[in-house]
Amino acid sequence: MSTDDQTTRHMPEVTLDPADPEAAIAAAAQRCTNWGRWGPQDVHGTLNHITDEDRRHAATLVRSGQTFSLSLPFDMDGPQKGWRRRTNPIHTMLDTGSDAEAGRQGFPHGLGGADDVVTMPLQCSTQWDGLGHIFDHGRAWNDRRAGDVVTSEGDKVTGIETAADLIVGRGVLLDVGRVCGTDGELPDGFAITAEHLQHTITAQGVTAQVGRGDLVCVRTGQLARARRAGWGDYAGGPAPGLSFTTADWIRATDVSGIATDTWGFEVRPNEFHNAFQPLHQVAIPHIGLYIGEMWNLDELAETCAADSRYEFLLTAAPLPVTGAVGAPVNPIAMR
Repeated sequence: MSTDDQTTRHMPEVTLDPADPEAAIAAAAQRCTNWGRWGPQDVHGTLNHITDEDRRHAATLVRSGQTFSLSLPFDMDGPQKGWRRRTNPIHTMLDTGSDAEAGRQGFPHGLGGADDVVTMPLQCSTQWDGLGHIFDHGRAWNDRRAGDVVTSEGDKVTGIETAADLIVGRGVLLDVGRVCGTDGELPDGFAITAEHLQHTITAQGVTAQVGRGDLVCVRTGQLARARRAGWGDYAGGPAPGLSFTTADWIRATDVSGIATDTWGFEVRPNEFHNAFQPLHQVAIPHIGLYIGEMWNLDELAETCAADSRYEFLLTAAPLPVTGAVGAPVNPIAMR
């Protein structure tokens, strides 16, 4: 379950032509594809890497019993500002204490209660991208036609509910912001390469080794900055994030999922003159990777740094909305 400098050394040298994202995406897709790896009917992608034995081992990492929620609050004071009609959660009360006091609820013998409802896009806050979220030239995960996978009825093949009981395993925090940044934060536009990831692993020590089946949490520090200074362009604007060239590292390490504290996982602006989320275009439909975004890793990072222990049991089940291509999650790290 671990890797070392050899993984980075054995990956191909990738030189990006900023003017040609099409060629770079096609080449990375061919090098990194997992199509057919788990059979033509597979719907789980890289979650296949996590075995029952891996989950049993992850449970042994719990020593103190400390728990950390890695979720942002789901409320109207969130990062969204309307892009693609994404809004922050709207919380409305259906019944209140005032209704109970006034006797308007119609219950017998003095019983009163409260009820509420939340309306929100499924990817407006801490969430997983499912395998039906991104396509490459009309092809979805495992070389299916995009139109056969996601219709007006939702994702009928790889809907997020297929992962409802699978995303439990060894979590690893890579605090790239602390190791490679200034005052614990990377600047917007910082492209995290495989070399930065390996440098962070080396600096953090043996408990930060990454390998098959791991659920990797990459902290850039951007969320801490946004919560301190205001959301600004956090949702969709410039950000530190994974370089397009890390597609080979993702494939070579056989990790099961990667989550970041940024809105979009990969570096923004992207590394090409005219491109939008090219790493997504390889990672989701070709590698079959589950991608987590807007995860709150700051408190966990402080605790990991204090005792130099960066591995933990991570449970991160998405809300199993049938046919959804992404879903909210309240990830829990237990150390």
